[in-house]
Amino acid sequence: MVLERVLTGLAVVPFLLAAATAPAGADGLVVLRLTDPDIVESSGLAVVDGLFVTVNDSGDTGRVFVVDPATGDTVGVTRWTEDPVDVEAVAPAGGSSVWVGDIGDNRGARESITVARVPVGRTDRDADPATYTLVHPDGARDAESLLVEPGTGRLVVVTKTIFGAEVLEAPEQLDPDGPNELEPVGAALPVATDGAFFPDGRHLVLRDYSRAVVYTWPDLEQVGEVRLPEQQQGEGIAVDDEGRVFVSSEGVDAPVLRVPLPADLRAQVAGVDDDPASTEDAAPTSTPTPGRGLGVDLTEVEDAQRPEWPWFLGGFLALGVLVALLRSMRPR
Repeated sequence: MVLERVLTGLAVVPFLLAAATAPAGADGLVVLRLTDPDIVESSGLAVVDGLFVTVNDSGDTGRVFVVDPATGDTVGVTRWTEDPVDVEAVAPAGGSSVWVGDIGDNRGARESITVARVPVGRTDRDADPATYTLVHPDGARDAESLLVEPGTGRLVVVTKTIFGAEVLEAPEQLDPDGPNELEPVGAALPVATDGAFFPDGRHLVLRDYSRAVVYTWPDLEQVGEVRLPEQQQGEGIAVDDEGRVFVSSEGVDAPVLRVPLPADLRAQVAGVDDDPASTEDAAPTSTPTPGRGLGVDLTEVEDAQRPEWPWFLGGFLALGVLVALLRSMRPR
């Protein structure tokens, strides 16, 4: 019966809510705080020319913020449209530009989504970028993750669903007249909010609200995962040219955090520095080397002290209530 199926689906909600507020399982290293009061819903993160790039979630105009890692200040804003539908992601596009993903669709009602290649840098500008239309192969899907495959430059879109994400590829050569149909590659973690490739092009990382999972590419075999530091609403992840992982969150004055990978996971990912301490103590600089790692002071963030058992208990109690409700509705 329909109501029973709905209630059964709701049984997973407590666990998803729990994941969104789960305590940190890894040290976070503060790289900066986003000082710009206009950055209130950072959704998507990229590293370009030694600078951080982010976009606001749906509700903003189409603009891309460029942030100096030495200060956290916005040093450039590119405006590219006044009326996007639901911008959710940003990814390096080669050179001093990024792909901006207008790919969100909470209601599952969009006939197509769009991506735009937007120039960025240490200046404010208006741009009229090349924009491409993408379509999902089997109907509308919500998505928040946009990745770029190193070497080929091919775009990868990852849907955001509670029963597991679908990973899809765009055509290697995008047709400006479109539409460009996405092709399924495989499945990944539920509720994916962002992702990025490692420099080797053979591994990628996807995140949800509490963890980051590393996969091989294109087989999508999971090789490890990391519990992320506690964040208000974590919707951004980026990997720089040295294979270092950074995460961001919605919220005013939100921090961008470096997430060190454990040794066994670093060993799986080519190009990752096996000695994080060698880069974490680097002296600050206001002019990071273009295309290289970020020269910033990485300061430790204290681990959250909340125990994990309350959200496990809450989840199981809620599940028990739903099961009891289902039984009570059966005909006697």
